[in-house]
Amino acid sequence: MSNRDIIVIGGSAGATAPLKRILADLPPDVPAAIFIVLHIPAQGIGILSTVAAGAGRLPVHQAVDGMKFERGHVYLGAPDHHLLLSGDHIQLGRGPRENMVRPAIDALFRSAALHHGPRVIGVVLSGLLSDGAAGLNAIKRCGGTVVVQDPAEAIAAEMPNRALEATTADLCVTAARLGDVLSELAREPPGAVLPIAPDIRLEVEIAAGERIGSAPLADIADPAALTCPSCGGVLSEVREARPARFRCQVGHAYTADALAKEQEGQVDEALRVALRIIEERAELVHRMAADGRRSGRSAVAEMYALRAAEYREYADMIRRVVLKSLDPPDDRRK
Repeated sequence: MSNRDIIVIGGSAGATAPLKRILADLPPDVPAAIFIVLHIPAQGIGILSTVAAGAGRLPVHQAVDGMKFERGHVYLGAPDHHLLLSGDHIQLGRGPRENMVRPAIDALFRSAALHHGPRVIGVVLSGLLSDGAAGLNAIKRCGGTVVVQDPAEAIAAEMPNRALEATTADLCVTAARLGDVLSELAREPPGAVLPIAPDIRLEVEIAAGERIGSAPLADIADPAALTCPSCGGVLSEVREARPARFRCQVGHAYTADALAKEQEGQVDEALRVALRIIEERAELVHRMAADGRRSGRSAVAEMYALRAAEYREYADMIRRVVLKSLDPPDDRRK
């Protein structure tokens, strides 16, 4: 191809406004196909009409498995399916969730990098956590071009910041400039074709729904003393990943910050269960002390009363930990 004709865009919280601005600013003769993944619920509705309303004269389509894509058209990820590119058509994958979402931005970006290499322009917009960072790194490794929304103006700066940490961005610009920048980049010739790393190919296959197992995973990752929050399996850390990432044998994938976020919820739930059990234990022992006093067993009553007080102290300690875990991060550093 004579130009960069594949534009892939990913965003989450706060991404709708800059996305609509980008699409409105792109000319109708933009010489590239545009693919978009936003984090949407499994039964999400209304996203297509929202994006189409801001797309100006560009036709917007809900991605369909097997659909052949065209330049000057916009394709939006379908709920509960990974949006993947395969040659000149779209593939919808039902592989495991990545960073707790499906469609995942990383899955789209990797598939574009795998099949189209230097012809790809990857864009990360506003969002929480780090979906898109590893995918941008894959695009860069395959010779593509990397663009990030300026974190200073993003409603949620985490995704742009993680993207900038994961790879060397070619451009970091405001939403007001992104449409013009992408239009210019799309008309430029692509760079040289680079070799495709085996890990990129394997992770695209996983997103498509291919069986993974322990042997292929061992080629790209090393077992870690961590448990997958989704299935309870052993997680392996992907070698030399930017950002740090983990996969289980089923294929669930987490960046380190997404995994920490999932663990935070599990820790909170475990503490609340422990609090309930200890408070019930304290109540039971308190009743046993009262029963001892009624039956004239003063020594037994005193022993149970002391034990009930001890359990109450444990419960108060756990309650303080639970309340502390609910504090905003800034408050915890004060």
